[in-house]
Amino acid sequence: MWQAWTEREHLVRWFGPKGTTISHAALDFRPGGTFHYAMRSPDGKEMWGKWVFREIDAPKKLVLVSSFSNAQGDVTPAPMIDNWPLQTLSTTTFEEQNGKTTITLRWAPLNATEVQYQIFAKMHDSMRQGWGGTFEQLEEYLAKA
Repeated sequence: MWQAWTEREHLVRWFGPKGTTISHAALDFRPGGTFHYAMRSPDGKEMWGKWVFREIDAPKKLVLVSSFSNAQGDVTPAPMIDNWPLQTLSTTTFEEQNGKTTITLRWAPLNATEVQYQIFAKMHDSMRQGWGGTFEQLEEYLAKA
């Protein structure tokens, strides 16, 4: 499971909302390094994103700052939601027990305004749906691997 989240060749095969594909991916996996990627939707639209790794505790925990970006890697506002936080802090933990891994994902606005916090809170159901599809893709990928 750790490799699926931390190696480029695996991430490009499952990461993103259901139906999207990764059309660009550059990974520098180290504290301070980045994962800079573009997702392509079924209608051909591209959306760029970037992770900046803060903490890597293999194989237990990843802490990163996530943001939307442009092709050059500059942080940009969310393309489809006004007042979305420019950056979010994501902590993902991996706990193995009896041969299965439980993933816990915690995500919160970082350096956000009050309005951005409110928008983030209102979008929880949508985020659950998006991450649900992402985890379905991960499960499908792992079943084939």
